[in-house]
Amino acid sequence: MDPIAMRLVADDAIMGALREDITFEDVSTASVCSEARPAEVQLIAKADGIIAGLDVFARTFELLDPKTRVEASVADGDAVTVGQRLATVCGDARVLLSGERVALNFLQRMSGIATYTHEMAAALEGTGTVLVDTRKTTPGLRVFEKAAVAIGGGRNHRYNLSTAVMLKDNHIDAAGGVAKAIAMARAHASFTCTVEVECESLDMVREAVEAGADIIMLDNMDHDVMREAIALIDGRAKTEASGNVDAGNIRELADLGVDFISSGALTHSAPILDLSLKHLRMLDVEAAR
Repeated sequence: MDPIAMRLVADDAIMGALREDITFEDVSTASVCSEARPAEVQLIAKADGIIAGLDVFARTFELLDPKTRVEASVADGDAVTVGQRLATVCGDARVLLSGERVALNFLQRMSGIATYTHEMAAALEGTGTVLVDTRKTTPGLRVFEKAAVAIGGGRNHRYNLSTAVMLKDNHIDAAGGVAKAIAMARAHASFTCTVEVECESLDMVREAVEAGADIIMLDNMDHDVMREAIALIDGRAKTEASGNVDAGNIRELADLGVDFISSGALTHSAPILDLSLKHLRMLDVEAAR
């Protein structure tokens, strides 16, 4: 996504998360910090992985106070190790305390997705097959989760329902068949839209090829059927393998020669990367200037 467009979407999501966490007052922070006081706190890795979302992490604090600074010693996409100091956050102690959980939630979630994506993408090295994500994202967090996939070494499938045609089983049922669904999509959608069709059988694959689909998704097929389907398509459309893909079986699918492998697990099953803000230190006002 364009950085400016991402900032607009991201700011709304971050503000929503901050409002969820602070309805009218951070009672704990107000109890111990009644007025502004400069401070700094360390961002520490508590597990090995790939860091992603440092800009979102920093933006969370900036939306509370634009004067907050995040001095990072790593960049998105870097491998980090347990115990490593990743950044120092400097600013009003009240902002550091109130923004901590929301900022970490975004960073941990994005870094977890990037870490899992990196593991999956590594299994495809040397195959020519591209790993892509799906729309199985957390509601309201898609912009962050898809960005994390890209940082981890994957690629983004369509961003939402408006960016491409994908005819799934229920669309095909509604249209009355594969060929009819493709014809209706060509008639309605812009010529700039690709048309992808989800196929569950060789008969559906044959019909999709003959109707001129751009991409054919081979959905939940066993390996023998998928191999036959790829031979049937014979380069006349791009191929995408999908369905219950994880780190344990992704290489076997790639070895069949598909162009893309999509995995919802990248975003719906990746564990967070454990990170922490520790060692908050109050600073002398003059020294902080």
